[in-house]
Amino acid sequence: MKQKNSDSHSIIKVAETMKDSKNQLVTVWDHWQYNARTSPNHDAIIHWVAGEEPFRWTYKSILEMADRFSAHLTAIGIKKGDVCAIIIKHNPYFYPLYMAVAGIGATPAVLAYPNPRLHPDKFRQGIEGMSQRSGLDYILTQRDIEQIISPLVTKEGSTIKSMYFPLEWDLVSPPDEKIISSLQEVRAGIRREDPFLLQHSSGTTGLQKPVLLSHRAVLEHVECYFESIQLTSEDKVVSWLPLYHDMGLIAAFHLPLAYGIPTIQIDPFEWVLAPVMLIEAATKEKGTLTWLPNFAFNFMADRIDDEEMEGLTLSTFRLIVNCSEPVRDASHIRFRERFGAYGLQEHAFSASYGMAETTFAVTQTPPDKPLVTITVDRDALANGKVIEYSGKEKPTRICVSCGKPIRGCNVKIVDENRNPLPDGVVGELAVTSLSIFDGYRNYPEKTAEVYDGEWYFTGDYGFIYHDEYYIIGRKKDIIIVAGKNIYPEDIEDAVNKVAGVLPGRVIAFGEEISELGTEQVSVVAETDLTGEDDRAQLRRAIVDTGMGIDVTIAAIYLVPPRWLIKSSAGKPSRKGNKDRLDEMKTYAV
Repeated sequence: MKQKNSDSHSIIKVAETMKDSKNQLVTVWDHWQYNARTSPNHDAIIHWVAGEEPFRWTYKSILEMADRFSAHLTAIGIKKGDVCAIIIKHNPYFYPLYMAVAGIGATPAVLAYPNPRLHPDKFRQGIEGMSQRSGLDYILTQRDIEQIISPLVTKEGSTIKSMYFPLEWDLVSPPDEKIISSLQEVRAGIRREDPFLLQHSSGTTGLQKPVLLSHRAVLEHVECYFESIQLTSEDKVVSWLPLYHDMGLIAAFHLPLAYGIPTIQIDPFEWVLAPVMLIEAATKEKGTLTWLPNFAFNFMADRIDDEEMEGLTLSTFRLIVNCSEPVRDASHIRFRERFGAYGLQEHAFSASYGMAETTFAVTQTPPDKPLVTITVDRDALANGKVIEYSGKEKPTRICVSCGKPIRGCNVKIVDENRNPLPDGVVGELAVTSLSIFDGYRNYPEKTAEVYDGEWYFTGDYGFIYHDEYYIIGRKKDIIIVAGKNIYPEDIEDAVNKVAGVLPGRVIAFGEEISELGTEQVSVVAETDLTGEDDRAQLRRAIVDTGMGIDVTIAAIYLVPPRWLIKSSAGKPSRKGNKDRLDEMKTYAV
């Protein structure tokens, strides 16, 4: 179903309306207030919970509730410049609370609510580490994790001044006119260059870094990205993505709210248990846009059965954007095979490349056009060269384009010395952006390592080919065996197809062998096989699979289901899993 382009619902009208008011819409709050004034009864956020009637915030009602939260926040002494960590599970009052923090000039930092499987001590240590790195001032959370976090408030040297439970506040009584007037004065003092948001990078290859973004960065970004996906007022976003990750927070929350369209929010924990919720919500609410990390395509195809799909459709989706990790053609094929009969549009698949440091997106494929793919010689790619090859004599890799830079972004490919490389040569991606971050908070030395004031050096490897941009992996993840570059993604793709390996639950990395002076390829794979013979057979199959792509897999660690560590975006945390190598060896066969 293509979107209508009528005068009343066109992208042109929406964009022009915002641009005409741009001088007045200085902050993110100004945009929210504008929508509350011009479309007060229009759905802003539809809070989706399995088996329940959705909770609906209009633009008017959510801003009114945000005022109530803001009044409480100022009353307890939270002020402009303070950093407030928000740790709240899926709750309809999270959204106005987040808006309220931003609405008094404080800086929200959305952190993950503890996974029930995570030991409380581990969670507390994670928060403490973030606090030390980011300089968290306050924690806004729920009573049921008070005992876990409270030691951080009283601990000597802690940056955390206090912890509050905002869902317990009196939110029935609206603030009086004097308080509203005071809030308006505070908001009038917020500037476009002031800090707005503290995001934390996903931590795929190391500790999460505190990424500081201004109002300017967020607003510039949503405007540029809005154009790239041709957003219209008929669109509706549907998302299960956690709001502590840039893709969920920017693409699925700030983008729609800036332009006055609804966003349907699903609990990530509930989605994992019942991934059909995304399709159910899209069907009932006529959702048109969603963003998914690559693993989610396989996860949904494997976990949703025909009985669950009865009465549901994917026909409303005009755009399903693959982002947050290297895009795999096989994942799209698997998804299309599974859901093609349920109305999936021919050109619904799209791809984007982005990161927290640029607010979100850097590149985007155009809507309503097929994704561009190329089949390349895998050995040549390992040596840094892009050579198309369609024969069967050599191992190949299908690379999927992530499109071209959106307005306001430029990308170049550089070598180890940060010198530009020509098209068709693999190197590190360097990015400039109108929405670039203000640096890592409290980490000027770390900022200087990756940002020279103009170019941000991403640590991602990729190439440019025929004006299309391709991402193939993280620089730090490349395995070097006897001088040969091996991309772990290639190994993971192959091993994922081995019978007995749980789909999407494979990690490949290099282990240094000091006596040989090189690395060996190691694989960790989740399996539910328990018999010794079955596991031995699986191990042989994995070795054979590696030989099929000209890779010697020297060590195989078979682990139980749900054992692997993943980042906040669902990406494999290779550093985290490498750090657990000693524990892994207890599971080795």
